[in-house]
Amino acid sequence: MSYELEKRQERSVALAYMLWLPSFLGVFGLHRLYAGRWASGLLWMFTGGLCGVGQFIDLLFIPRMVEDHNEGRDVW
Repeated sequence: MSYELEKRQERSVALAYMLWLPSFLGVFGLHRLYAGRWASGLLWMFTGGLCGVGQFIDLLFIPRMVEDHNEGRDVW
């Protein structure tokens, strides 16, 4: 029986940025859901990306969120 960790499907930073763009149409949090951050993704959806402020801060954080997912780091 193998106890190796199952490798997660790789995510793309470019696609995460493309999923960020619908925020201009009122759809927030898709990039966070894509990066495996379900709790904050839902929070973003229901609060409008923390009233829009969080959406613009995420422009800096998207590469790290995708890297965390790809590396298998646990996030809350």
